[in-house]
Amino acid sequence: MKLSERDKWALKIGAVGVVAILVFRFGTTWVERWTEVRKSIADKRATLTSIRIDKAQQKRLMSIVPLFEDPNEEEEQKIRFREKFSEQLKKAGFKRGEPIRVLRARRAQAGAGYKLLGLHTRGECKFQQVLDLLTNLYENPYLVGIEEMRMECDPKKRQKFKIDLTVSTFVK
Repeated sequence: MKLSERDKWALKIGAVGVVAILVFRFGTTWVERWTEVRKSIADKRATLTSIRIDKAQQKRLMSIVPLFEDPNEEEEQKIRFREKFSEQLKKAGFKRGEPIRVLRARRAQAGAGYKLLGLHTRGECKFQQVLDLLTNLYENPYLVGIEEMRMECDPKKRQKFKIDLTVSTFVK
C-alpha cells in the first residue's frame, strides 16, 4: 500500500504530537524535581552559612572528639599501642601483676582489610583508679575498643580490685 502525501503529513503531525505529549509528561516531572533539588541545596547552604562557631567553642568541641591514628604495620602498631597503654596504666596507678601480653592478631571482618591486635593485662588497683583508667583510656589514639574487662573485689579490702583487661587496636 502506497501512502499519499497527505497521509505522510498526517503521520508526521501525529508523531510530533506523541513526542510532545511524552516530553510534556516527563519534562514537567523532571522540572519539578529539579526545582525541589535546587530549593533543598539552597536551604542546606543557608543552614551552613548560619552556623558560626568561634575558635574557643571549636577547640572545646574538638577536645571531646577522641583521637585516632590510622593503623600501621603490625610490629610498629604493637609497639606504639603497648607504650601508650602502659603509660596510661602507670598514670592511673594500676599495679600490674604480670607484664602486658600481646594477643595474636585476628581478622576483624571478612574483606575488611585490617586485623585486630589485642593487649591483655592483669593487676590490682582501687575503684577510683579503675574509673580514672576507663575515663582516660579513650585518649589513646591507637585504641579501638575494650574487648574484655573483669573485676573482682578483694573480700578483706573492699577498695582493692583485681582486674583483667583486654584492649584492641587495628593493624594492617
